[in-house]
Amino acid sequence: MDPGAGAFSEEQFREACAELQRPALSGAAWELLVETQGISVYRLLDQLTGLHEYKVSGIVRSPPDLLADVYMDLEYRKQWDQYVQELREIKVDGEEAVYWQMKYPFPMSNRDCVYVRQRRELNFEGRKVHVILAQSISVPWFSEKSGMIRVKQYKQSLAIQSYDSWRSEVFMYYFNNPGGQIPFWILNNFTKSEIPGFLRDLENACLKYHRAEERDL
Repeated sequence: MDPGAGAFSEEQFREACAELQRPALSGAAWELLVETQGISVYRLLDQLTGLHEYKVSGIVRSPPDLLADVYMDLEYRKQWDQYVQELREIKVDGEEAVYWQMKYPFPMSNRDCVYVRQRRELNFEGRKVHVILAQSISVPWFSEKSGMIRVKQYKQSLAIQSYDSWRSEVFMYYFNNPGGQIPFWILNNFTKSEIPGFLRDLENACLKYHRAEERDL
């Protein structure tokens, strides 16, 4: 693991909280990509890679604590996320990390990634906010599997707060450089539908997770 790769700063957590209150879309060429079912997706061209960074905001039908729990539950995600091939915790230099294999649609090759993540609850401007940060790390001894392309640039932040008694207000930042030779127009069209789709799948997973808990009572 890169030195300090798993250490997220206090500033990073508070920045996610601030974006949840007021997404920072001014001062850069952020453009609205799509609005659907209460979810707004903005993108910004990354000049170095030719890919886009994304900021997403909207309302999700789940209480904040349940939404954060479901997002962190790797075993459960294997059930509801159609793009998960393999997902499990591994040890890297004695610290927890995650190994993730992603299914990509034909003709693209599947990808894998090793990343670290951290969850915290903060009091920000008098409101309770759940924040989850994740980023890829370099693990030279954990070699790429045959047929996979290793994702070396992945970063995501998720900030969640209560909207009302049964819904959450959500902000998500996302950047993923899948590597390989995927035409930008294919990747952009794929991302345009999959980012809001991911939040709706997460929402549905929360509803089913909640019902499963009720059945166990």
